[in-house]
Amino acid sequence: MTCAEPTLPAGRVPPDPAMADLRVHALIDSLTWGGAESLLADLASGAPAAGIELTVGYMQEVDGSPNAARLRARGVEPELVGIARLVEPSALRRTRAQLARIRPDVVHTHLGVADVHGGLAARSLGIPSLSTIHLMAQRSSGDRRRDVKERLTAAVRRRTAARVITVSEAARRSYVDAGWDRPDHVVTVHNGIAPDPPAGAPAALRAELGLAPEDLVIGIVAVLRPGKGHDVLVEAVQRLLPRFPRLRVLVIGDGPALPQIRELVAPLGDAARLLGHRSDVPALLGALDVLLHPTLQDAFPTVLLEAGEAGTPVIATAVGGIPEIVEDGVSGLLLPSPPSADALAPLLERLLADGDERARLGAAARARFDAHFTAAAWASRLRELYDEVLAERSLSGR
Repeated sequence: MTCAEPTLPAGRVPPDPAMADLRVHALIDSLTWGGAESLLADLASGAPAAGIELTVGYMQEVDGSPNAARLRARGVEPELVGIARLVEPSALRRTRAQLARIRPDVVHTHLGVADVHGGLAARSLGIPSLSTIHLMAQRSSGDRRRDVKERLTAAVRRRTAARVITVSEAARRSYVDAGWDRPDHVVTVHNGIAPDPPAGAPAALRAELGLAPEDLVIGIVAVLRPGKGHDVLVEAVQRLLPRFPRLRVLVIGDGPALPQIRELVAPLGDAARLLGHRSDVPALLGALDVLLHPTLQDAFPTVLLEAGEAGTPVIATAVGGIPEIVEDGVSGLLLPSPPSADALAPLLERLLADGDERARLGAAARARFDAHFTAAAWASRLRELYDEVLAERSLSGR
């Protein structure tokens, strides 16, 4: 009689039998929509292959915690700490209670409030911690309250975290150059992803969106706020529509600038569709001919990893960590910073006119994704760092 292998949760990578399990507790501010919040589910997919037994805690409920469902689908039940603000009398006690009960080998914090209370609680329990910075740092934002919070958070990281992790080398340079930490304490670890399986074939999804087979479909996936390049995209498309009357633009995302973006794209008429927030971004990327990302700043945009997984060519700004994802002329095309319609229009025209080049760039992007940006590769990089921290701790006798 034979027994069937147990079924792993969707997207979960099987464990490496030669790798001893390491218990890691990820602590994050919330599980709302957002890049850092979404990435924990990707880490949960790759963790078993790296011998990581992942648990997740989150400080507060925001927007119904939509990313909790993605974690559950990968076999991780997230646990609420119940802290709404950085300064809250019971915050440290509640965080410490969660860590004391779970008693992980390593605590890995994300997004500020978790960095402060997670770092302090872990230190009080003798558990090593690490903290990931997901954005490009700056010395001053011009917002006094925000700057005070950042100074406090950076000070706690310096004193409690065994390592501060940045998601790109560009983000590391900006963090160190801003004076938030010393260079030897900050390391770069590129993220990886394990997207949810696409809901359907690209052709079917295009038909569902009312797109014809002969349409040339481009898209932008970003929070609707200034600095993401929607204005640059619209101006470039207006210039190209006379030559490419079947050009269609999908604007994917939501945010505070929705009324302004709606007004901005209005001159494009039926050529543009505002899709709002979508939970099927990987599938949508597979339905695009080109993804545009003409942003002013970005540390390490997940959507470019998702485009690589989908084999979709991209045109993006050579800013922040983007050149660490996209090899110019090999796996995509890069715009000089700051992005402009003058620079974007000829590159987009070139790709719209040449299906073979789109296919070549998309195939190279997929190969680069497979080599560097899978969830399993990311988890392996983190496991190496966790082991290094634990070895240092063992040698120091702490």
